[in-house]
Amino acid sequence: MLPETGKIYLDANCFIYSVERIDPYREILDTLWQAVSGGQIMVITSELTLLEVLVKPLKVGDITTATIFRTVLRHFPDVYMLPISQNILEESARLRATIGLKTPDALHVATAILSDCVLFLTNDYAFRRVSELNVVVLDEVSRLDDPE
Repeated sequence: MLPETGKIYLDANCFIYSVERIDPYREILDTLWQAVSGGQIMVITSELTLLEVLVKPLKVGDITTATIFRTVLRHFPDVYMLPISQNILEESARLRATIGLKTPDALHVATAILSDCVLFLTNDYAFRRVSELNVVVLDEVSRLDDPE
């Protein structure tokens, strides 16, 4: 599933599953984080991810989890949270116009495309409509690993 090297775009749900240690995705994502810590893989995400991952912890008053998300996104080596630039907005508009992505999804995809990511990791099947990216859906990977 993972390339040996390169940039991988992580959708917000990947950060949530990693920080909150949610099965069955935890094991898959642990493998990814080992590759990142080994220096082979670089993680790219949008600043939009910060907004998305903080909503639940702030809603329930979980300051610890909110702090962990901030730390992972802002300070982990080889994790890059990219700003929403005018180029990303233009590309997002093109994606909304051509394949009908919702605005947040278009922002994620545009960031991945303009960052030359070799893989887009998510758990959202809506991203399958994007032919310009190699999209991997975590549910599909977890089913492959399921012995049943």
